[in-house]
This record gives sequence, structure tokens and C-alpha cells, in this order.
Amino acid sequence: MIMKKNIYILTLLFGIVFGMSSCQDMLQSESDRQIFDPSLSEKTDSIFYTLGILKGVQQAIDQYVLINEMRGDLTQTNSHTSVHLRALANFSANTENKYDSAYVFYRIINNCNYFIAHRDTMLLTGSRRVSMPEYVQAKAIRAWTYMQLAKIYGKVPFYTTPITKISNTNANLPKKDLKGICDALAPDLAQYAGFAVPTYGNIDAGTTNAGETKTVTSSRCMFPVDLVLGDLYLETQQYEAAAKSYFNYLRTRRTTTESYFIPFMVYPDYYRNLPTDLYRNPSYTGEAWTTCFAMNNPSGVITYVPMAVNRLKGETTELPQLFGYDFYTTSNQVKERFLPDRQIDPSSAYYAVSAAQDYYYMPSSSSSGTVINTVNSGDWRRYASLTTTTRNDTTFSVMAKFHSANIPIYRTSGVYLRLAEALNRMGYPDAAFLILKDGFNAISANAAYLTDKTKTLLATTIPFFSTENRETFRTGYGIHSYGSGYTRGAYSPYQMNTIVGKKMQEIAHTHNISVGTTLNDTINAVEDLICDEYALELAFEGSRFGDLCRLARAKNVAATYGTTFGSAWLTRKLAYKNPVVSLMDESAWYLPMQK
Repeated sequence: MIMKKNIYILTLLFGIVFGMSSCQDMLQSESDRQIFDPSLSEKTDSIFYTLGILKGVQQAIDQYVLINEMRGDLTQTNSHTSVHLRALANFSANTENKYDSAYVFYRIINNCNYFIAHRDTMLLTGSRRVSMPEYVQAKAIRAWTYMQLAKIYGKVPFYTTPITKISNTNANLPKKDLKGICDALAPDLAQYAGFAVPTYGNIDAGTTNAGETKTVTSSRCMFPVDLVLGDLYLETQQYEAAAKSYFNYLRTRRTTTESYFIPFMVYPDYYRNLPTDLYRNPSYTGEAWTTCFAMNNPSGVITYVPMAVNRLKGETTELPQLFGYDFYTTSNQVKERFLPDRQIDPSSAYYAVSAAQDYYYMPSSSSSGTVINTVNSGDWRRYASLTTTTRNDTTFSVMAKFHSANIPIYRTSGVYLRLAEALNRMGYPDAAFLILKDGFNAISANAAYLTDKTKTLLATTIPFFSTENRETFRTGYGIHSYGSGYTRGAYSPYQMNTIVGKKMQEIAHTHNISVGTTLNDTINAVEDLICDEYALELAFEGSRFGDLCRLARAKNVAATYGTTFGSAWLTRKLAYKNPVVSLMDESAWYLPMQK
């Protein structure tokens, strides 16, 4: 009976507006009314309030994605792009911009603060403290939200006690940047490392206007503590702490990199010129990469923000439509869902980084794995990420990742790539490259390109290859293989010396600098490979500009090619947007916050 009641409660996430009621901007309003009902005395209150917090995340998610993707290097505007999106893209956005609202983030934070302050964590069912999972989750979501604010605005007003009257918001609040936020929140959050997220089973989210049923996995709406901690440490260049946090999550949840493939037969127009020994004899293992973006039970998704199937069911999203897909149509004709008047297009930089990749395969004439061929067909994830269609005599591409109106926050591949970024900056570029090429598995533990120092690290400090953990991580795959095929092992042409050497030459040519073969040169080159892999794997999902800024700061701090090299690197990547400000100045990376 209790379970049935809980499932009923969960449907409220998609049926009502939760959290703070609508009011003026909390940093400006002079209203003196009460925001919250102070009662949090029942066990079920934890569930209700957690749903309210998640409702706030739904309300912020479009802004989160658009601020990051429009200012990144993987999108471009077109003749249909709104003035608000265009202003984000050329860095002219001001506080009047539709997508520049700190309020949507502070609404989440204030709800978290209230829950943390008033939730009785000693409520018991038997010997179990029933409210602890939600209590910890509120702290994790608060930290994640503050992190997004600081990445968008720089120094932001910071408070951890609930504001229960709008009049109190006019008080002078201290301001903190990413480091200040990490220093303030990470020590407390760290005591809950490994804590399991709340789970309430599956939620029937209803049926789309086109007749498709949507089911939401409640545990995937939550933010694991270790991943939020890892991000806080990564953003503040505490690389070993970041790597340990990511590892702790992966070990605790026994999470390895999956085997994915792109089935080229689904996209025949792109593969007419493939070698016959590949085309005629395809062999796949694992799952199709497109299952990561399925409407129900998406593969490899740790945290996502599932949006409602229509306005009657809850919060909806603009994102599919902005990228050219009408999720809310009543048409059953797939082609009718593709919109020529989309507002966001993939950039030439996205096409270029995809086209620059080779595809590796074992020919049909060989089954030993000692002969691996190469074809210059680009990274195949592009063909799964973009759907090309023709309507009204116009051929265009539509970004496919949001076709289910699910917005990913953490995917397994993204966690491993951030781990690679941390390991690389710790001074272990070979460990980072292993994540791209082979993954952690029984064979890669003895990979020839790993130094003895790295093997020791991976058996002790970050112990993927310890005796205790080898069984857990015995079947991982390299993430680059998702779009480039057979990258693993000693016989694939995808080898560290070759790939890193090629990237070093590219860096030297692009930036007109002298690139040597020192450890620092290698770290910088591998970092650029990771940046490319972020684009290939996570394009358009909402993290791009934040990723670029974090990498640029790391390059500035490392000063391998000077203390402003990272800023110059970022400026070059975004030059095609014709920004109205100089991105050599880090203050220009932030949006203005309404005073």
C-alpha cells in the first residue's frame, strides 16, 4: 500500500508545478510574503520536497543547455535564429536576454536550503533513517546548481540558509567563485561520498501527442554525490581529488564503459563508398550508440532531466524544436517532425572534428585481430547525432539527441572523459589515452604504452587494476571506439605515439608555436584529444562552453606555451562567432547578472 502511494506521489512530478511559487526575481523583489510552508514533519514530505527540487531543475534545464551550447564551438546560428540565441552566440547577451536568468537557479538553491535546514533526518522506519537519501540529494543538487551559477556568472551571491521572506533577499550576501563554492560545500558533501541516490521505481510519464509512451527511471533523475564532488574538484584544478571521486562512483556502482556501435546500414546514403570488406560483412558487439538517447531506459545515462510529454503533464522543453524536431506534434509521420525553420545548426567546427577522424575495422578476410584496416570516413557518431532529411525541396540536418525530450546531465562516457581529463593533468597522459583507446579491461592493464609509474597509479591511488577491482573493470571499451571502430589493442593503427604526435603537429601549425616532446607537451596534446572526444561524444548536450573554459584555464595555469595560451586557444576556437568582446579577457566569459 505504501509503495502504491509513493508511485502516485511520483506522478506529481509530471502533473503539477512544485517548489517556490511564482514571484519576482528574488534578488530584487520588495515583497514581504512567506515563500514556504514550514512543515516538514512527515516521512512522505521528503519525497514531495525532492520532487519540488527536481521540478526546479526541469525549469532551468533549457537555459543551462542553451547558454553552454550557443556560446560553444559546436553550434551556429541561421536565418531563423532568435535575437536572444544570436546574442548568446556572439557574446552580446545582457540581462534582458530571455535565457539569462539567475533566478531559475536560485529557486533550486533556496528549495534545497529550506529542505536541508528543516528536514528531520532522524525519522526512522525500523532502524533506517528514511529521510537521509533525500537530505543528501538536496546537498548534491545545491552544490551542482551553485557550480553552474559560478560557471555562467563568475562570482555569485552565496547563502546556505533558507530565505523564507522575499524581503530578506535584499540583504548583502557574500559572493563566491568556483573555488569559494568548492571550499564552502565540498568538505561537507564529501562525508556522504558513496551515498546511494533516492529511488522510487519507474514513473509512467504519460503518452506523447503522437502516441508514444514515456517511462522515467526515478533514480536517474538524481545527482550522485561523487560525481558532483568530482566536478567541483575538476573545475578548481584539484585533479587527484577529482579522479578519486570519479573512481569512487565507478567502483561503487560497478560502472564500466559499454561496447557501442553505429549501425551503418541504417544510414546507407553515407556509406556507399565504404570498402566492401567492411560493408558486406559488418559485425557488431554491444548496443547501438543511439540507445543512449532512447525515450525509455536510455543506455549509459546516470542522470538526466526528463521533460513532460505535453503541457498538461508538466514542464515541457523548447530544446527539440530549437534544434529542428517537433517532439510535441500530433503527427505519426516521422518526416513531419523535422522542422526546416530550426534555430540552431551544427557548426563547421563540429563537422570538421568529425571528418578528421579515421574509422578502424577488422576486414572480413581476417578473424585473428592482427590485421586492422583504416578508412577515412570520419567519426560515425556524427551520423547518429544528426538526422539529414528533405522537406519542401530543402535538405537539412536535425540534431537527434533530444528527440525523446530527455536532457542528459551525466552519462557514463562523460564521467570517464572527465576522469581522463583529471588523470592527464595529474601527469599521466597515457592513463588518459587508455580511456580513449582501450578502456579499463583485463588486457589493457598490460598495455605497452603505459609507463611503470602509471601502472602503479592504476593499481594503488586510482586502483582500476588492483587485485580487488580487476574483476569489476575487466570488460571496458575505449570511448573513441564508439565512433571510430576498432581502436583497441596493439594492432590497431590508433596508437598513442601516432595520434598524440599528429595532434602535436596540428597544435604547432594552428598556433604557430614550437611543440616539443616533453611531458607537458604531451599533456597539452592529450588534453586537446580529450576536448575533441568531448565534442564527438557529448556534442549539443549542454556542457560545451563550460568544458572549453575549464580547459582554457588549465592551459593558462600550466603555462606550457605562456600564461595566456589557454585564452588564445579559446579565442581561436570561437573566432567564427565574431564575438563582440575579447575572449582573451576571462571576465568576458561570463554573462552579466541582474543587479
